[in-house]
Amino acid sequence: MNISEVAKKAGLPAKTIRYYEDIGLIAPARGANGYRDFSDVDVHKLAFLARARALGFSIEDCRTLMALYEDSSRASADVKQIAKGHLDQIDQKIAQMQAMRDTLADLVSSCAGDDRPDCPILRDLAQGD
Repeated sequence: MNISEVAKKAGLPAKTIRYYEDIGLIAPARGANGYRDFSDVDVHKLAFLARARALGFSIEDCRTLMALYEDSSRASADVKQIAKGHLDQIDQKIAQMQAMRDTLADLVSSCAGDDRPDCPILRDLAQGD
């Protein structure tokens, strides 16, 4: 299969597929003409990577998960550890975003939003707290 066919099947842009090859996540065969010749296994790996990236896993986590996926003697605890670490990061980001939202909601509610120049939002931003 050529890169455009694989891109459609895996749901990834060709540029992303080339990048994944450049960084060693996939290694498609090369035909005699030098063109990439993707197999069904390559499509499966790319779909795996697309799903992992959609869940927010880093490239290095994807590399590790792919290696674990290909290792039939893997321990599921290793996979769970990676996923748990990522879940913890997501939970931290959600907490940070909620705190930002709460602060901004308080500022918006404290601003009269009228023609007067007094603005608690700008005052708070200027304080840098």
